[in-house]
Amino acid sequence: MKKFSAMIGIGALLLAASASRAQTVPSNMGTTAATLPPALQNVGFEPQLNAQMPLDLPFRDETGRNVQLRDYFGQKPVVLAFVYYGCPMLCDQVQQGVVGTLRMLSFNPGRDYEVVFVSFDSRETPAMAAEKKKNALSHFRRPETNSGWHFLTGPQESIDAATHAANFHYNFFAKTNLFAHASGVMLLTPDGRISRYFYGIEYPGRDMRLGLVEASAGKIGTPIDHVLLFCYQYDPTAATYSASILKIIRLGGVLTILCIIGGILVFRRRDVLQQAKLRQPLSGITERGAH
Repeated sequence: MKKFSAMIGIGALLLAASASRAQTVPSNMGTTAATLPPALQNVGFEPQLNAQMPLDLPFRDETGRNVQLRDYFGQKPVVLAFVYYGCPMLCDQVQQGVVGTLRMLSFNPGRDYEVVFVSFDSRETPAMAAEKKKNALSHFRRPETNSGWHFLTGPQESIDAATHAANFHYNFFAKTNLFAHASGVMLLTPDGRISRYFYGIEYPGRDMRLGLVEASAGKIGTPIDHVLLFCYQYDPTAATYSASILKIIRLGGVLTILCIIGGILVFRRRDVLQQAKLRQPLSGITERGAH
């Protein structure tokens, strides 16, 4: 049984099309496929760490220009999410979650990483993608990062190859013209391997920051970030960073030893200075007595 993401959008697949909405299903419910409603069967998001995304897939960006996924890789890590721009609810929440989390970070798209949204609806157009990019930038409030945001549309063959590599599965229901799909975001290395992933529509800023530092192989971030990476480790089953108690204890032990050594050195230096001060008056008395 595949794990499901924290959020699964069914957009009125169980209701009338006029009452479109999304429904959530926790990923750890342990529900079997047989007990799921038809709308949710074979729907999920279970990326494999270190799996290679195919980078030669043709798409079109929000301006209508022909591109390949490879155009966004090579130098920087990539934040990638599968959505469809006509989604009535869940995909907008995914986009807002990504924008809101990245806005909390000092890293900037275009300079430190790239952001790529890929529509899995082959009928969608660059004009729809452009509108989504406009909304994202207005909420991100850093217009200078425009070059780091990419909203793609493409043929079904490219969509199938990309979603298959990411283990992202969805269902389309022609009657309602809506998709049942999972929600989440992936962090990819500059060469296109899946480094980290997060489920749902809310992504903790600490997790996203640490994930980007790891995906960049240490090329971005501060010394503090690398200390945090030592103390926290990624848990694929929970799709989050958790404190590593053993590493924290080890780090605490090293810091304690360093503090003890530092204290000893400080006290020894203080003793040497005090002894030097005591010798100075005795030397003066000896010299006066000699005269």
